[in-house]
Amino acid sequence: MEREKTKKEDVQIEESSKQISEKKQDIKFDTRDYPIKFIIEQYADNEFYVPLEYQRNFIWRDKDRCFFIESVLMGLPIPFMFFADTKDGRIEIVDGAQRTQTLVQFCQDDLQLNGLQILTKSNGFTFSELDPAIQRRFLNTNIRVVFLEEGTTEKVRQEIFKRINTGGEKAKAAEARRGSFEGVFKTFLEECVKNPLFNELAPRTKATEDRYEGFELVSRFFAYSDNYENCFEGYAGNVTEYIDQYVEKQNEFCEENIEIIAECRHRFEKMIDYANRILGKRGFRKTMTSKSTPRARFEALAIGITIALDENPELPYRDISGWIDEEEFKRCTRSDAANNKNKLIGRIDFVKNKLLLGE
Repeated sequence: MEREKTKKEDVQIEESSKQISEKKQDIKFDTRDYPIKFIIEQYADNEFYVPLEYQRNFIWRDKDRCFFIESVLMGLPIPFMFFADTKDGRIEIVDGAQRTQTLVQFCQDDLQLNGLQILTKSNGFTFSELDPAIQRRFLNTNIRVVFLEEGTTEKVRQEIFKRINTGGEKAKAAEARRGSFEGVFKTFLEECVKNPLFNELAPRTKATEDRYEGFELVSRFFAYSDNYENCFEGYAGNVTEYIDQYVEKQNEFCEENIEIIAECRHRFEKMIDYANRILGKRGFRKTMTSKSTPRARFEALAIGITIALDENPELPYRDISGWIDEEEFKRCTRSDAANNKNKLIGRIDFVKNKLLLGE
């Protein structure tokens, strides 16, 4: 028995080694030093570009941007940026969009230095107001870049984006998901976010929508409604991991059976239509004057409506005024421990049962 166990372990080690070698060959790169002046010029000519389909919106605050510029002026080491050669000969900025755009803005006098804690005497300065010698040194400062060679697949570039987030604010779950799981289902989710009635019923602030809050709400809607019947098998409270796995699997399923998209679209639009009929202009808001949509409240109503419609496709439109503002529903949709599985099921079932029973 001991000999068989050892043999099995040897096989596993060999397979592990082989897989590591194969995956390592997928990524070929070298390091290069680019002067800031060159990066800015190439970016202005669109030779260096940000792939907006999976990059973040520009969300660094002025504080973050000034802190970065201060670091460059002081000659501090800057974390590597990741660039990639592409088929059309241009260079894709895989990671470093925020830093590149900050450099461009500063050198174009679109950023005034403020809040510097070390170079305090430069507070209030724009680039052109600095001493000419400082300007030249700044423009000639080299930024070290990991340059991914031609042939590095888009999937690999997206994986790098997913794993590396340097400086500023860390990417939120929805941002990383948009950049990491390209596919037909992910594209469909983005279409749902553009649905005018959805946007009317589930408003988001500019700050949250810059971090793709609508995409997060729609992702949760499908992941939870599709897994309600199996009692959210595999869900252990980590929402990001659970939804990431769901979107990745749906991309694969939809590649094999594109009809899934039509079914999902019908389900989503049916939910939105029913929600509009019973919620009216208030939508998923907590109050009529609210400017944002609480996630737990959206989950309870949107998924509760969907499950009720699944059980009764001819579900009549209900008057919900008797419970929508009652303490029991508020308790169900409070944010504390909102990601607990039992609480998730509880708030969905609350709405589902109210609609089915007509209470």
